[in-house]
Parts: sequence; structure tokens; C-alpha cells
Amino acid sequence: MTKKAANPRSGARVVPLRKATTLQMVRLACPDAGQCSLISESFGLPVLDSDGIRDLHEKLIVDTAATLDEGLGERAMQIHMQRIVGAFVASAYGAGQFYSRAVSEARDATAKSACDDRDEDVGGPVGFDSTAQRKREFAADMALQAHALRMAAEGAVAAYEHVVGEAWKPFERPIENPGQTVDRKAAELQMAALG
Repeated sequence: MTKKAANPRSGARVVPLRKATTLQMVRLACPDAGQCSLISESFGLPVLDSDGIRDLHEKLIVDTAATLDEGLGERAMQIHMQRIVGAFVASAYGAGQFYSRAVSEARDATAKSACDDRDEDVGGPVGFDSTAQRKREFAADMALQAHALRMAAEGAVAAYEHVVGEAWKPFERPIENPGQTVDRKAAELQMAALG
């Protein structure tokens, strides 16, 4: 007897898409200018020109939209700008999440190195940094990257408002008949059949 191959889609469930990334989420994940300045000072890293990054990205996107103005209609421009700004915001948020993980790893390594009973975290030969120090320095580098991308995203959002004339909000695909999953529909049909 041959078994019929199960159709992988037959039991598929419609799952609403995850929530889109907002600028507020970026601001919570990425360091602000004050924190970035403190990190730069503490680790001997360059001080970023936050306002310059933001303003340059805003100008870049506004200028790009101006050159596309004749070729795109109003709705096409809005869709194009939505995609561009969404990419900037998503990139900054990803960098912010990576920065948060780097900070957690640096904290763990620093806490472990404070324990005198551990041989594996003892500083290496003279002239070499400990693992904890390298992780702290890596987290500081990631802080600057996350902040720079945050400022680029803020510039992109400001450009969107300048070009489109309304505040940017992330695109969220509307869900057809929200709350009605295949399982729920099947359950309703089964209960109706039971009487």
C-alpha cells in the first residue's frame, strides 16, 4: 500500500506578520548623542558628529527625491520613500540589537573576570588585553555604529516628512479578517456541525 504524500500547505495556519520597526524602537535600542559621547571619551574613540550625520542623510534623501520628482507620481514617490526610510530604520534597529548583545557579553565577561577563583579569565601576557577588555572595546565600537545608523535613520525620517508632507510610520501589511485564523474558522465550522 502506498502512502499519499501529505500536502505541507493543507495544515498551514495564517499567522499575522510581526510588528514593523518604528523609529521609537530604534531610539530605545541605540545610544543617544550623550551616551555616545561618553563612550567615545571613555574608550578613546572618535566623537561622532551626530547632527551632521542626521542632516546629511536628510539632505541626501530630499535631493534624491527632487531628482525623481518628474518621473514619479505622488503615490509612487510615497511608496519609494516608504521603502527607503524603512530600510534605514530597520538597519539602525538591527545595529541597536547587536549593540545590546555586545554589551551583555561585555558585562558577563567583566563579571567573570572579577572572580579571583577563575584561571581562564586571568589577564594574558603583558601587552595583551584580557577577553573582558576586548569585549568591552567591541561593545564600544558597536555603540558608535548603532548611534551613527540611528542618526542616519532620523535624517531619513525627517526627509520623508519633508518630501511626502506627513510623518513617517512603518508599513504594516493589513491582515485580511484579523483574528480569523484557519484553525478558528475550522473550529467554528466543526462546532456548527455539532449543533
